[in-house]
Amino acid sequence: MAGIADVARAAGVSKSTASRALTGSGYVSAATRARVRDAAATLGYVPTTSAVSLVTGRTQTVGVVMPSLDRWFFAQVLEGIQDALLERRYDLALYGAPPESAARREMFEHFLARKRFDGLIAVGIEPSARELERLVAFGKPVVAVGGYDVGTNAVSIDDQAAARIATEHLIGLGHREIVFLGGDPDGRRTSFGDGRRLHGYRIAMREAGLEASARHVQSEVALPGGYSAAVELLGDRRTRPTAIVGVCDEVAVGAIIAARRLGIRVPERLSVVGIDDHAYAEMFSLTTLQQRPHQQGRAAVQLLMWQLDDPDAPMNRLYEASPLVVRNSTAAVDDDASAIIGVGPRRG
Repeated sequence: MAGIADVARAAGVSKSTASRALTGSGYVSAATRARVRDAAATLGYVPTTSAVSLVTGRTQTVGVVMPSLDRWFFAQVLEGIQDALLERRYDLALYGAPPESAARREMFEHFLARKRFDGLIAVGIEPSARELERLVAFGKPVVAVGGYDVGTNAVSIDDQAAARIATEHLIGLGHREIVFLGGDPDGRRTSFGDGRRLHGYRIAMREAGLEASARHVQSEVALPGGYSAAVELLGDRRTRPTAIVGVCDEVAVGAIIAARRLGIRVPERLSVVGIDDHAYAEMFSLTTLQQRPHQQGRAAVQLLMWQLDDPDAPMNRLYEASPLVVRNSTAAVDDDASAIIGVGPRRG
Protein backbone atom coordinates (compact mmCIF):
# COMPACT_ATOMS: atom_id res chain seq x y z
CA MET A 1 0.00 0.00 0.00
CA ALA A 2 1.33 3.44 -0.92
CA GLY A 3 2.44 5.77 1.88
CA ILE A 4 2.69 9.54 2.16
CA ALA A 5 6.33 9.37 1.05
CA ASP A 6 5.27 7.69 -2.20
CA VAL A 7 2.65 10.37 -2.81
CA ALA A 8 5.18 13.15 -2.12
CA ARG A 9 7.70 11.58 -4.48
CA ALA A 10 5.12 11.20 -7.28
CA ALA A 11 3.95 14.79 -6.87
CA GLY A 12 7.48 16.19 -6.58
CA VAL A 13 6.92 17.80 -3.16
CA SER A 14 8.09 17.22 0.40
CA LYS A 15 6.23 14.88 2.76
CA SER A 16 5.06 17.81 4.88
CA THR A 17 3.65 19.60 1.82
CA ALA A 18 1.89 16.43 0.69
CA SER A 19 0.44 16.00 4.16
CA ARG A 20 -0.85 19.59 4.27
CA ALA A 21 -2.37 19.23 0.82
CA LEU A 22 -4.27 16.08 1.77
CA THR A 23 -5.43 17.18 5.24
CA GLY A 24 -6.29 20.78 4.41
CA SER A 25 -4.15 22.16 7.24
CA GLY A 26 -1.76 24.99 6.45
CA TYR A 27 -1.26 26.83 3.17
CA VAL A 28 -0.69 24.94 -0.07
CA SER A 29 -1.26 26.48 -3.50
CA ALA A 30 -4.26 25.25 -5.45
CA ALA A 31 -2.03 23.84 -8.20
CA THR A 32 0.15 21.91 -5.71
CA ARG A 33 -2.90 20.62 -3.83
CA ALA A 34 -4.41 19.33 -7.07
CA ARG A 35 -1.11 17.67 -8.08
CA VAL A 36 -0.79 15.93 -4.70
CA ARG A 37 -4.38 14.73 -4.73
CA ASP A 38 -3.99 13.42 -8.27
CA ALA A 39 -0.89 11.52 -7.20
CA ALA A 40 -2.71 10.10 -4.17
CA ALA A 41 -5.62 8.99 -6.34
CA THR A 42 -3.32 7.35 -8.86
CA LEU A 43 -1.46 5.46 -6.12
CA GLY A 44 -4.64 4.59 -4.20
CA TYR A 45 -3.40 6.38 -1.09
CA VAL A 46 -5.95 7.21 1.63
CA PRO A 47 -4.71 9.09 4.72
CA THR A 48 -5.51 7.25 7.95
CA THR A 49 -7.40 9.00 10.72
CA SER A 50 -4.41 8.70 13.02
CA ALA A 51 -2.13 10.29 10.44
CA VAL A 52 -4.50 13.18 9.86
CA SER A 53 -4.89 13.66 13.63
CA LEU A 54 -1.14 14.02 14.07
CA VAL A 55 -1.15 16.91 11.61
CA THR A 56 -4.42 18.64 12.48
CA GLY A 57 -4.78 17.83 16.17
CA ARG A 58 -8.32 16.59 15.45
CA THR A 59 -9.88 13.15 15.65
CA GLN A 60 -11.62 13.67 12.27
CA THR A 61 -14.78 12.29 13.91
CA VAL A 62 -18.06 14.00 14.76
CA GLY A 63 -20.46 12.59 17.33
CA VAL A 64 -24.18 12.54 16.51
CA VAL A 65 -26.79 12.02 19.23
CA MET A 66 -30.50 11.52 18.57
CA PRO A 67 -33.37 9.98 20.56
CA SER A 68 -34.67 7.76 17.75
CA LEU A 69 -33.48 6.31 14.46
CA ASP A 70 -36.80 5.02 13.11
CA ARG A 71 -38.55 8.31 12.41
CA TRP A 72 -38.57 10.17 9.10
CA PHE A 73 -37.19 13.42 10.51
CA PHE A 74 -34.21 11.83 12.28
CA ALA A 75 -33.36 9.56 9.36
CA GLN A 76 -33.37 12.49 6.94
CA VAL A 77 -31.22 14.68 9.20
CA LEU A 78 -28.76 11.83 9.71
CA GLU A 79 -28.47 11.31 5.95
CA GLY A 80 -27.68 15.00 5.46
CA ILE A 81 -25.05 14.94 8.22
CA GLN A 82 -23.42 11.85 6.78
CA ASP A 83 -23.29 13.28 3.26
CA ALA A 84 -21.67 16.52 4.47
CA LEU A 85 -19.13 14.68 6.65
CA LEU A 86 -18.15 12.30 3.85
CA GLU A 87 -17.40 15.28 1.62
CA ARG A 88 -15.01 16.52 4.33
CA ARG A 89 -13.55 13.03 4.94
CA TYR A 90 -14.84 12.95 8.50
CA ASP A 91 -16.05 9.88 10.36
CA LEU A 92 -19.40 9.76 12.17
CA ALA A 93 -20.00 8.25 15.61
CA LEU A 94 -23.74 7.71 16.14
CA TYR A 95 -25.37 7.40 19.57
CA GLY A 96 -29.02 6.65 20.24
CA ALA A 97 -30.30 8.50 23.30
CA PRO A 98 -33.95 7.65 24.03
CA PRO A 99 -35.32 9.71 26.95
CA GLU A 100 -34.68 8.25 30.41
CA SER A 101 -32.72 5.28 29.00
CA ALA A 102 -29.55 3.62 30.28
CA ALA A 103 -27.89 4.25 26.89
CA ARG A 104 -28.58 7.96 27.21
CA ARG A 105 -27.14 8.13 30.74
CA GLU A 106 -24.04 6.26 29.62
CA MET A 107 -23.57 8.59 26.66
CA PHE A 108 -23.79 11.79 28.70
CA GLU A 109 -21.80 10.50 31.68
CA HIS A 110 -18.98 8.63 29.94
CA PHE A 111 -18.80 8.98 26.15
CA LEU A 112 -18.71 12.77 26.26
CA ALA A 113 -15.96 12.70 28.88
CA ARG A 114 -13.75 10.60 26.60
CA LYS A 115 -13.88 13.32 23.94
CA ARG A 116 -13.27 10.93 21.07
CA PHE A 117 -14.74 13.36 18.58
CA ASP A 118 -14.09 16.95 17.57
CA GLY A 119 -17.65 18.14 18.06
CA LEU A 120 -21.19 16.99 18.68
CA ILE A 121 -24.44 17.34 16.71
CA ALA A 122 -27.50 16.84 18.93
CA VAL A 123 -30.67 16.10 16.94
CA GLY A 124 -33.99 16.62 18.71
CA ILE A 125 -32.35 16.33 22.14
CA GLU A 126 -34.01 18.01 25.14
CA PRO A 127 -31.26 17.88 27.80
CA SER A 128 -32.00 17.71 31.50
CA ALA A 129 -30.14 20.05 33.87
CA ARG A 130 -27.50 17.36 34.49
CA GLU A 131 -27.15 16.59 30.78
CA LEU A 132 -26.81 20.27 29.97
CA GLU A 133 -24.04 20.48 32.56
CA ARG A 134 -22.25 17.59 30.86
CA LEU A 135 -22.59 19.24 27.44
CA VAL A 136 -20.98 22.42 28.78
CA ALA A 137 -18.18 20.41 30.42
CA PHE A 138 -17.59 18.61 27.11
CA GLY A 139 -15.69 21.71 26.00
CA LYS A 140 -16.13 21.05 22.28
CA PRO A 141 -18.45 22.63 19.69
CA VAL A 142 -22.09 21.52 19.93
CA VAL A 143 -24.74 22.12 17.26
CA ALA A 144 -28.43 21.45 17.91
CA VAL A 145 -30.87 20.42 15.17
CA GLY A 146 -34.58 20.83 15.85
CA GLY A 147 -34.26 20.78 19.62
CA TYR A 148 -33.17 22.69 22.68
CA ASP A 149 -30.63 25.29 21.62
CA VAL A 150 -29.49 27.31 24.66
CA GLY A 151 -25.76 28.02 24.40
CA THR A 152 -25.20 26.16 21.13
CA ASN A 153 -25.20 26.78 17.41
CA ALA A 154 -28.52 25.55 16.07
CA VAL A 155 -30.55 24.97 12.92
CA SER A 156 -34.28 24.29 12.57
CA ILE A 157 -37.49 25.65 11.18
CA ASP A 158 -39.43 28.17 13.28
CA ASP A 159 -41.83 25.68 14.86
CA GLN A 160 -43.97 28.33 16.51
CA ALA A 161 -44.42 30.26 13.27
CA ALA A 162 -45.14 27.06 11.32
CA ALA A 163 -48.00 26.03 13.60
CA ARG A 164 -49.35 29.57 13.68
CA ILE A 165 -49.41 29.71 9.85
CA ALA A 166 -51.05 26.28 9.68
CA THR A 167 -53.75 27.36 12.12
CA GLU A 168 -54.28 30.68 10.34
CA HIS A 169 -54.72 28.77 7.07
CA LEU A 170 -57.71 26.93 8.55
CA ILE A 171 -59.10 30.05 10.18
CA GLY A 172 -58.91 31.76 6.80
CA LEU A 173 -61.04 28.95 5.36
CA GLY A 174 -63.71 29.68 7.96
CA HIS A 175 -62.93 27.05 10.60
CA ARG A 176 -63.54 28.06 14.22
CA GLU A 177 -63.67 24.84 16.27
CA ILE A 178 -60.00 23.87 15.95
CA VAL A 179 -58.23 21.23 18.08
CA PHE A 180 -54.46 20.77 18.40
CA LEU A 181 -53.75 17.03 18.14
CA GLY A 182 -50.57 15.39 19.47
CA GLY A 183 -48.06 15.56 22.27
CA ASP A 184 -48.16 14.95 25.99
CA PRO A 185 -50.37 17.47 27.84
CA ASP A 186 -48.26 17.47 31.03
CA GLY A 187 -45.10 18.14 29.00
CA ARG A 188 -43.04 15.18 30.25
CA ARG A 189 -42.61 13.72 26.78
CA THR A 190 -43.39 16.77 24.68
CA SER A 191 -40.29 17.90 22.81
CA PHE A 192 -39.08 21.49 22.73
CA GLY A 193 -40.19 21.89 19.12
CA ASP A 194 -43.60 20.30 19.71
CA GLY A 195 -44.17 22.65 22.62
CA ARG A 196 -43.41 25.63 20.38
CA ARG A 197 -45.90 24.34 17.82
CA LEU A 198 -48.61 24.10 20.46
CA HIS A 199 -47.76 27.66 21.51
CA GLY A 200 -47.99 28.86 17.89
CA TYR A 201 -51.45 27.31 17.59
CA ARG A 202 -52.60 29.04 20.77
CA ILE A 203 -51.25 32.39 19.56
CA ALA A 204 -53.20 32.09 16.29
CA MET A 205 -56.38 31.13 18.13
CA ARG A 206 -56.03 34.00 20.58
CA GLU A 207 -55.33 36.58 17.89
CA ALA A 208 -58.42 35.39 15.99
CA GLY A 209 -60.59 35.77 19.09
CA LEU A 210 -60.96 31.98 19.39
CA GLU A 211 -59.00 31.40 22.61
CA ALA A 212 -62.07 30.14 24.46
CA SER A 213 -62.54 27.28 21.97
CA ALA A 214 -58.85 26.23 21.83
CA ARG A 215 -58.34 22.57 22.77
CA HIS A 216 -55.35 20.23 23.01
CA VAL A 217 -55.91 16.48 22.56
CA GLN A 218 -53.05 14.14 23.45
CA SER A 219 -51.66 11.57 21.03
CA GLU A 220 -48.39 9.80 20.41
CA VAL A 221 -46.35 11.65 17.79
CA ALA A 222 -46.68 8.97 15.11
CA LEU A 223 -49.19 7.85 12.49
CA PRO A 224 -50.84 5.19 14.73
CA GLY A 225 -51.10 7.72 17.55
CA GLY A 226 -52.80 10.26 15.31
CA TYR A 227 -55.17 7.59 14.03
CA SER A 228 -56.21 6.35 17.49
CA ALA A 229 -56.75 9.82 18.93
CA ALA A 230 -58.66 11.00 15.85
CA VAL A 231 -61.00 7.98 15.91
CA GLU A 232 -62.06 8.94 19.43
CA LEU A 233 -62.16 12.67 18.73
CA LEU A 234 -64.15 12.46 15.49
CA GLY A 235 -66.41 9.63 16.54
CA ASP A 236 -68.58 11.83 18.77
CA ARG A 237 -70.67 14.27 16.73
CA ARG A 238 -71.41 16.36 19.83
CA THR A 239 -67.76 17.28 20.41
CA ARG A 240 -66.36 16.85 16.89
CA PRO A 241 -64.26 19.91 15.94
CA THR A 242 -64.29 21.63 12.59
CA ALA A 243 -60.50 21.55 12.58
CA ILE A 244 -57.57 19.80 14.23
CA VAL A 245 -54.01 21.11 14.35
CA GLY A 246 -51.82 18.03 14.66
CA VAL A 247 -48.26 18.00 15.90
CA CYS A 248 -46.83 16.38 12.73
CA ASP A 249 -47.57 15.18 9.22
CA GLU A 250 -47.61 11.61 10.50
CA VAL A 251 -50.31 12.53 13.02
CA ALA A 252 -52.20 14.36 10.27
CA VAL A 253 -52.12 11.33 7.96
CA GLY A 254 -53.31 9.13 10.84
CA ALA A 255 -56.21 11.52 11.33
CA ILE A 256 -57.08 11.41 7.61
CA ILE A 257 -57.20 7.60 7.72
CA ALA A 258 -59.40 7.76 10.83
CA ALA A 259 -61.77 10.20 9.12
CA ARG A 260 -62.09 7.93 6.08
CA ARG A 261 -62.82 4.92 8.29
CA LEU A 262 -65.59 6.96 9.94
CA GLY A 263 -67.03 8.00 6.58
CA ILE A 264 -65.97 11.65 6.95
CA ARG A 265 -64.86 12.96 3.55
CA VAL A 266 -61.62 14.94 3.20
CA PRO A 267 -61.70 17.81 2.29
CA GLU A 268 -65.46 18.11 1.74
CA ARG A 269 -66.22 17.62 5.43
CA LEU A 270 -62.76 17.75 6.97
CA SER A 271 -59.75 19.88 6.07
CA VAL A 272 -56.25 18.62 6.90
CA VAL A 273 -52.99 20.62 7.07
CA GLY A 274 -49.53 19.40 8.06
CA ILE A 275 -45.97 20.52 8.69
CA ASP A 276 -42.94 18.68 7.27
CA ASP A 277 -43.77 17.68 3.75
CA HIS A 278 -43.16 14.12 4.88
CA ALA A 279 -42.84 11.44 2.21
CA TYR A 280 -46.50 10.57 2.89
CA ALA A 281 -47.73 14.12 2.24
CA GLU A 282 -47.89 13.87 -1.55
CA MET A 283 -49.45 10.40 -1.36
CA PHE A 284 -52.33 11.73 0.77
CA SER A 285 -52.48 15.08 -1.08
CA LEU A 286 -51.78 16.74 2.26
CA THR A 287 -51.53 20.52 2.49
CA THR A 288 -48.42 21.08 4.57
CA LEU A 289 -45.66 23.43 5.65
CA GLN A 290 -42.47 22.12 4.13
CA GLN A 291 -39.22 21.55 5.92
CA ARG A 292 -36.02 19.93 4.61
CA PRO A 293 -34.36 17.89 7.37
CA HIS A 294 -31.67 16.62 4.98
CA GLN A 295 -30.60 20.22 4.39
CA GLN A 296 -30.73 20.92 8.12
CA GLY A 297 -28.26 18.07 8.66
CA ARG A 298 -25.87 19.53 6.10
CA ALA A 299 -26.22 23.00 7.63
CA ALA A 300 -25.42 21.58 11.08
CA VAL A 301 -22.12 20.20 9.79
CA GLN A 302 -21.25 23.57 8.26
CA LEU A 303 -21.95 25.34 11.57
CA LEU A 304 -19.80 22.81 13.40
CA MET A 305 -16.89 23.25 10.99
CA TRP A 306 -17.07 27.04 11.29
CA GLN A 307 -16.84 26.71 15.06
CA LEU A 308 -13.94 24.26 14.84
CA ASP A 309 -12.06 26.69 12.61
CA ASP A 310 -12.89 29.69 14.83
CA PRO A 311 -13.78 28.75 18.44
CA ASP A 312 -14.45 32.42 19.27
CA ALA A 313 -17.02 32.87 16.50
CA PRO A 314 -20.46 34.05 17.73
CA MET A 315 -23.26 31.54 18.08
CA ASN A 316 -25.58 31.17 15.09
CA ARG A 317 -29.26 30.20 14.98
CA LEU A 318 -30.26 29.28 11.41
CA TYR A 319 -33.97 29.11 10.62
CA GLU A 320 -34.78 27.09 7.52
CA ALA A 321 -37.74 28.33 5.47
CA SER A 322 -41.01 26.38 5.80
CA PRO A 323 -43.33 27.48 2.98
CA LEU A 324 -46.97 26.45 2.86
CA VAL A 325 -47.59 23.82 0.17
CA VAL A 326 -51.30 23.74 -0.70
CA ARG A 327 -52.67 20.43 -1.94
CA ASN A 328 -56.18 18.93 -1.89
CA SER A 329 -56.69 18.20 1.81
CA THR A 330 -58.13 21.63 2.65
CA ALA A 331 -61.34 23.41 1.66
CA ALA A 332 -63.58 26.18 2.94
CA VAL A 333 -65.70 25.08 5.87
CA ASP A 334 -69.45 24.64 5.58
CA ASP A 335 -72.02 24.38 8.36
CA ASP A 336 -71.94 20.58 8.38
CA ALA A 337 -68.17 20.11 8.08
CA SER A 338 -65.40 19.20 10.44
CA ALA A 339 -61.69 19.82 9.72
CA ILE A 340 -58.34 18.40 10.63
CA ILE A 341 -54.98 20.10 10.57
CA GLY A 342 -51.70 18.21 11.20
CA VAL A 343 -48.38 19.83 11.99
CA GLY A 344 -44.79 18.60 11.42
CA PRO A 345 -42.54 15.90 12.92
CA ARG A 346 -40.88 15.68 16.25
CA ARG A 347 -39.10 14.90 15.64
CA GLY A 348 -39.39 12.45 13.20
